[in-house]
Amino acid sequence: MAGVEGRVVAITGAGNGLGREYSLTLARSGAKVVVNDLGGARDGSGSGSAAADAVVDEIRAAGGEAVANYDSVASEEGGKAVVQTALDAFGRVDGVVSNAGILRDKAFHKMSAAEWDAVQQVHLYGGFYVVHAAWPHFREQKHGRVVVATSTSGIYGNFGQANYGAAKGGLLGLINTLAIEGAKYNIRANAIAPMAATRMTEDIAPAEVLAKLAPGHVAPVVGYLMTDECEDTGTVIVAGGGQVHRVRQFQTKGVAFAEIPTIEQVADRWAEVVDLDGAVPGTNPVG
Repeated sequence: MAGVEGRVVAITGAGNGLGREYSLTLARSGAKVVVNDLGGARDGSGSGSAAADAVVDEIRAAGGEAVANYDSVASEEGGKAVVQTALDAFGRVDGVVSNAGILRDKAFHKMSAAEWDAVQQVHLYGGFYVVHAAWPHFREQKHGRVVVATSTSGIYGNFGQANYGAAKGGLLGLINTLAIEGAKYNIRANAIAPMAATRMTEDIAPAEVLAKLAPGHVAPVVGYLMTDECEDTGTVIVAGGGQVHRVRQFQTKGVAFAEIPTIEQVADRWAEVVDLDGAVPGTNPVG
């Protein structure tokens, strides 16, 4: 199994928590890692080099190869710089793990436009900027692996996280299209929804729940998604606490109206429209 041996992987938000675990796991498996971290607080404020440097030092001390990058992924220039760091240090880029994130949690009626925008910029735009910078290299070499960090908040919703959930849901739309466009170039694009105890979740879930959610449980799943052998694409995986499962959208049998129906006719058959009995995996009817 070739796995990730010799592959160059850029990991954003890799100075702590999940990103750190992804970096260490991939490096132990032979990957050359770009450890990106702005070094800011949970809300995105501040910056520093210590977090990324510490992970790089840890990888090198164990005999692995890694370099640090401190750029913010919330700008196009920052996204390009992350990929350029891989090219400068290792001469290529084979994979991107878009993991960087911030939180600005607040009930929707209290959320400001600035709090909405800040989260979109890091999660959704940050994912776009870094993957977009790597994409031409993936196409040219006919190989690439993309993993974006989505969330159960993006899949199912969560109180106080309209901004975060919308950004994480947007990343699912991104990988669905990347999976289609990248197929003939041997580019695989998938999403991981991690459940882990990190500084991002330390006050969101009860302590007894977080105690069972070590970040190390998620890292091997991300590691597999980055391997040469992984053929899955457009797949959404939820992982945490030893549990790993796939999430997918389904469509019901539905109803076919011969003529444009009235509101009343739609109401009369609504139970059939939403009945999940016999539902099958959904597909894009116009794609």
